[in-house]
Amino acid sequence: MIFSLLLSVTLGFLLFSSSLKFKKFTPPSCPTIGCLISFYNNRYRLLDWYTQLLSESKTQTIVVKTFGAPRTVVTANPNNVEYILKTNFENFPKEKPFTDLLGDFLGVGIFNVDGEKWSLQRKLASHEFSAKSLREFVVKILEDEVENRLFLVLENAAENNIILDMQEVLRRFAFDTICEVSLGTNPSCLDLSSSVLPLVEAFDDASKFSAMRGVELVSAVWKCKRAVNLGSEKKLKELVNFIHSSVNEIIQAKKRKLEKDGANDLLLKFLGAGLDDEMVRDMVISFLMAGRDTTPAALMLLFWLLSSQPDIEKQVVDEAFSINSSEKSLNYDLKEMKYIKACLCESMRLYPPVVGDSKHAAKETPS
Repeated sequence: MIFSLLLSVTLGFLLFSSSLKFKKFTPPSCPTIGCLISFYNNRYRLLDWYTQLLSESKTQTIVVKTFGAPRTVVTANPNNVEYILKTNFENFPKEKPFTDLLGDFLGVGIFNVDGEKWSLQRKLASHEFSAKSLREFVVKILEDEVENRLFLVLENAAENNIILDMQEVLRRFAFDTICEVSLGTNPSCLDLSSSVLPLVEAFDDASKFSAMRGVELVSAVWKCKRAVNLGSEKKLKELVNFIHSSVNEIIQAKKRKLEKDGANDLLLKFLGAGLDDEMVRDMVISFLMAGRDTTPAALMLLFWLLSSQPDIEKQVVDEAFSINSSEKSLNYDLKEMKYIKACLCESMRLYPPVVGDSKHAAKETPS
């Protein structure tokens, strides 16, 4: 199921500013400015740079110090990750520099808050995703999207010898699916003959401009641009306003028919839980972002790896055919697809669709 990809994302490494006393490796730096020059040279390939440095560290942990930025510890050590995300979870909230980057876009959505707001949304989402009614609802949407839209796109390409950008096709497929699950409406992005919807483009651009904040040498740069409404910050503000107004319109329409609508989409369930409109809006935006970005990334990387391993690809295809040979409809249960699930897990281990998490140590913790 699509949400087994969406919710079971793999952490490649963990970012956090803290007072942890780890044995660590510090990348080459200069007095006063730290590794500012190296950071600048690698600002558009930070993941590759961090991965290289982590591979050179015996403890899989490094410290990044740059002028005008907080001291940052980067770790890929499994023991550290378990300690931060499980053993001592309460002591590691999201750091303010991270929540500032995404605050305008994601607001008080689950991926950008801590404490009571996080717990409330986590509890609600966990309950809904474990509910049999929602699982059946998701499967029904997947069946319709795959059999009546995705297959048509792929069959048409095969019959007419058309080269497809599979990453774009999968992104459109994921956005259609997550919109129907979250909002109860299908934007029909898989209709490749039509232009991309403004809301879809707005999500892409808002994500890009939010990410651009993270590659600024010092946060004061983008904060100043936001204060004077200039350049990328001006564009981001316009995009966020458009996204918020679009989602708010959908929310108000849903509220008007809340009592008589028997659908199972998440928006109706969030509204039925009595959450205020702002939190509902931001929760929906967070789920749309997660569904649009993580699932196609995971699938695309899986297909890319399989393309270079014909023997494994054949076993994947054989298992898919054997499971679905006697079925009237497609089987979406990964529990029955043991080999496919193993390939998917290994693909996400090598190339996690979510590569990091940002945390802050609320108080000093022992080594």
